Amino acid sequence: MKTFFTIALLASIGSSLNGQPSNFIGGWKYENHDTTISLIITEKHFAETTYDLKNKTFISTAGGSWSSQNGHFRKLYEFNSAKPELIGQKVSYYLHQEVKGKLGMVQETSQKKKEFSRVDDGTPGKLAGAWLITGRMQGNQMQPITPGARRTMKILSGTRFQWIAYNTETKEFFGTGGGTYTTENGKYTENIEFFSRDNSRVGASLSFDFALENGDWRHKGLSSKGDPIDEVWTKREKVGL
Repeated sequence: MKTFFTIALLASIGSSLNGQPSNFIGGWKYENHDTTISLIITEKHFAETTYDLKNKTFISTAGGSWSSQNGHFRKLYEFNSAKPELIGQKVSYYLHQEVKGKLGMVQETSQKKKEFSRVDDGTPGKLAGAWLITGRMQGNQMQPITPGARRTMKILSGTRFQWIAYNTETKEFFGTGGGTYTTENGKYTENIEFFSRDNSRVGASLSFDFALENGDWRHKGLSSKGDPIDEVWTKREKVGL
């Protein structure tokens, strides 16, 4: 069964409903008391996460791919930590324009409205997009990783990041973390705002060396546990997922 919502979109999102409205891409945030919802939208993928930054509490995350056609915005869930039964299902929205700088989301059944504020438009960070891990250094050799049903994705806007580990076939959710990031002088720095596995990581900042090599993202440094990492991440469009 499809669930229908009404979405009120800001004027800057663009008027094309038959194609991908490019100005819809970027980072968004909804805040209500201690609850924050982070929404990252790239050209074809999205992730939406609810958390309590003050109390360092992760609540839920969901995401996957999206498309727009004939006035509808459709989400196809690949992961959903709170409602795994929605994985593989499409959720449809109606689109229309409203006020610049805001994205209003109204669920028709409950009429509850969430008003998101734009955080960024996909800049200034250099890593905006949806990425899958495709290589990891083991010993002195880079070992290839072929993404399949079991995958680890990083999705970034211009200022926000999130990683998610999940399985599309078993509908398992393994973990996630995210927050804000910067890319300056060859350094990629994460500022963690939520971490599902260990909330003691919230508030930490991690800095890594990064480089774009033939379109892939080379990621080197120390993990949150202090272990050395050297990874390759590839855009989902290039992987074909």
